Parts: sequence; structure tokens; C-alpha cells
Amino acid sequence: MAIPRAYQFYADDGGQKQMFHCLSRVVERRFAFGKTEKDFFRHLLRRVEAFSGVRVVTWTILDNHFHLLVHISPRPAEGYTETQLLKRIRRLYSRKEFEDLEQFCRMLRRSAGGGELGDRAVRDYLQRFDDRMHHLSEFMKTLKQRFTQWFNRRHERTGTLWEARFKSVLVEGDPGASMKVAAYIDLNAVRAGLVSDPALYPWCGYAEAVGGSGAARRGMGFLMHRDGPREDWQSAGEAYRCTMFGIGEEGESTPEAKARTGISPDEVRRTWEAGGKVPLPILLRCRVRYFTDGLVVGSREFVEDYFARKREHFGERRRSGARKMRGGDWGGLASFRDLGRSGVRLE
Repeated sequence: MAIPRAYQFYADDGGQKQMFHCLSRVVERRFAFGKTEKDFFRHLLRRVEAFSGVRVVTWTILDNHFHLLVHISPRPAEGYTETQLLKRIRRLYSRKEFEDLEQFCRMLRRSAGGGELGDRAVRDYLQRFDDRMHHLSEFMKTLKQRFTQWFNRRHERTGTLWEARFKSVLVEGDPGASMKVAAYIDLNAVRAGLVSDPALYPWCGYAEAVGGSGAARRGMGFLMHRDGPREDWQSAGEAYRCTMFGIGEEGESTPEAKARTGISPDEVRRTWEAGGKVPLPILLRCRVRYFTDGLVVGSREFVEDYFARKREHFGERRRSGARKMRGGDWGGLASFRDLGRSGVRLE
């Protein structure tokens, strides 16, 4: 598939972690999105990401527009196998859509006589999906079209939802540039006066990461140039929080301009002094699954004592009871169940 002229000079990133800041607004800038719409956008965003090979570094959606910071990952040199393509397609399409596609592929293979000819016929058909991957314009088209289809069905309307084609800016992958853009995106709700801390706004990448999302944490790790295991989230998240709060500090009013809405200097200072750890009061305003699904919560000694008393109920491979509670500084609390990827969820 040919790359649109507007994006040809972006095509080769030279091995750099170049990113794009993308923005799209609702037609006439109407305030069209409530909680349900924002929740569905978050769900759809991750499905399109899994299909497309475009990494979502961070994001936010407000009442009438959204921002994304994305990285177009390089296409594998060897391409995708049929199995790999189908796995990606399944992440985006509904069960019914995917079953229909599989049935069509079987019919296509039979009509071509099977064997190599059948495989080639299916591969040629699946190429249309392959062409949509690792491509910024196709990523945004898929996201916006599928969201519009869902929105129009829900609200019994027809027609366009977005005021224009999306805007995009190429962003250098070096943290000096990309972290500032990421912080700008995650601080949207703070600037709008909706929350005092971006961790409290469920519809942004930083809050999603604090809430335990593996996809959001991988995006944040990529931003911080830390592509290690998920255990590295804590240090990456703390470093990003310190940077974000410094960037988001509220400005002073002058005779020429009003004060810039942001994070108070005292809160910035406390965040730096805490090394970027998310305060317990902020974490407790999330829906903490450890407190509902953790089975046992308390000090490490308390959880281990429970395990010792109930040892016969667990397999031989289980050596200990206490599991670290992830997602923030819990003051030494432990849980019996490891909910590392989903222990905290924002409402």
C-alpha cells in the first residue's frame, strides 16, 4: 500500500524512537463523550493497538477530543505468517466477524484447489489486513471509523463524528522531547480543572498505568527507554511522575495573563521529595482489586501465617503465601493473590 504523500517524509525513522502526537476533535467541538463513551474508547484503542503494530505510548480523551502519543513500530523483516495475521485480526474484530473471515478463507482455499495454490489465495486475501499494519494513517482511520460506528449505533444517529482529518506532529524519541509531549497529554484533565492529579483521571495513559494495565505500563516503559520486565514499572513510573509534575506546575498570574491551571508548587515539591511514588490517598481513590480479590491482605507476616495454617490446601509448588502488592507504595502490605497486572483499576 502506498504511503500518503503527507507521511512519506516520516516513513523511515532511521532506527530512532520517533513518535507522533495525534489529535482529533468532535464535529463542531460538541461535548459528546461521557463515561460510557470514554470507557469504550479506551477498550477500542487497545484492540486497534494489538491489531496494528502501532504502540500507544500514552493517550487521553476528554469530552470533545482526544490526544495520542504513538510509535510506529517497524514491520518484521520476514513479514507475518498466516497464523500471526489471523491472531492480530482476532484482536480487533468481533467473534462473529472473525468466524465469518475464517469461513471465507476455508472456502477460498478449497476453490483454489488447496495446497500451495490455496495457501497463496488466502495469503493474497489477507494482504489487505497486512497493508493496514505499521501505518499511522491506517491506525487512526481504523480507530476513528470503528468508534464512530459504535457511537452512532448507541446514539441512533448518522453522519460524521469528527470535525476533520486528524492532526499529527512528529516527535523526537529522545526523552527531552517525548516526555514533555507525553506529560502535556496526561495533564489535559488537570489543565481543564477536572482533577488535581492525573492519576485520578481514568481516561489517560498515566492513570491507566497506575491502575495496573500491562499495555499502558509497556507504553510508559517505552517512553522512559526502559523495555525491561513489568517489575521495572515502579521505577519508570516514579521517574515519569516527577518529570510530569515539574512540567505541569501551575503558573503565576501576571497583568498580561491569568495563572496557568496546573499542579501546585507544594504538590510538585512533595512529589519530588517522595521520589515520584503515588501517595496512598491517591491509590485508595482507585478501585483496588487487592481489597476485593486478594483473598488475604495484611503484613507479610500475617499472610505467611495464614498460608502456614492452610498449607494442605495448596500444591507443593507453592512455597510461600505473601505476594507483593503492586501499583504503588502500600506501606508494607502484602496480598495472598498476585494481581500484578490488574491489582488496581481506576473507576
